[in-house]
Amino acid sequence: MPHPITEPYDAGMLDTGDGHQIYWEVCGNPRGKPAIVLHGGPGSGAAPWWRQYFDPERYRIVLFDQRGCGRSLPNACDDLAGLENNTTGHLLTDMEQLREHLAIDQWLLFGASWGSTLGLAYAVEHPERVSELVLWAVVTTRASDVAWLTHTMGQIYPQEYDELLAAVPVAHRDGNITAALNELLRSSDPEVSGAAALAWCRWEDRLATLSGPVQPSARFQDARQRLGFARLVTHYFGNHAFLDKDAITSRLDRLNNIPAYFLRGRLDIASPLRSAYELASRLPLATLEVVEADAHGGGDNTQARLVEVLDLFARPDR
Repeated sequence: MPHPITEPYDAGMLDTGDGHQIYWEVCGNPRGKPAIVLHGGPGSGAAPWWRQYFDPERYRIVLFDQRGCGRSLPNACDDLAGLENNTTGHLLTDMEQLREHLAIDQWLLFGASWGSTLGLAYAVEHPERVSELVLWAVVTTRASDVAWLTHTMGQIYPQEYDELLAAVPVAHRDGNITAALNELLRSSDPEVSGAAALAWCRWEDRLATLSGPVQPSARFQDARQRLGFARLVTHYFGNHAFLDKDAITSRLDRLNNIPAYFLRGRLDIASPLRSAYELASRLPLATLEVVEADAHGGGDNTQARLVEVLDLFARPDR
């Protein structure tokens, strides 16, 4: 069962010193086990539902909206400045600045989808600051993962994929589709940027629905939010997370002493399961669990497993 969604007892804006203001909040027990939530997208924001995975009596839960989205400023929904000084390296610096601001020595990293990539990138950079890793819908956002999402899956959903390609200039349809879309999303012409955002979010909805008629996500119904989300996703995916191909995988030995739990749905077609499998197979304290019936967004089985694991990591006797 999920835990009660409690309200923050502290919140603020973190000045990064390079043009961004990062919204953060803390809820749960001020003396509890520190944990930080790494939301997906990029650009989805740290919604209140993330809090339900943590026992508020045992965790000190830190949430923040990554650069360019949510309550952070500038917001990519309204201002292209939200994409400036916005790379994985910048996000890692934000996490460290926030950790120091909150006087936290170590914290558990909890993230999903893009947030799992961010968590892995932080962990290999700052392993001494990580107590545990709990990551679901695990993906590395390498070029191969992005190609799976923007080329391979077109073999499964050819009609919807052709609709996505129709939004991209012909010269770029066999190449980096997300980078080409990002150029359109930066256009000063709202018709051009709006059409590109709609095309990308319709593709996201197709992959999330799996089969049958596409079920439009409520979060993409607002044109402003749709634009900001699409700008950030294609900004990061088009640059393969601003990470070298082996930035994570070549440094996994730095995580050998960190307990890690990875969760994937068998029906999660947004990225290849092999990425998570190969990560877990190289980490001596990692467990990979595959939920047969769940897709990228997870379901009741995913939720139950994550709550159980987080409850376990909060036990003082483990």
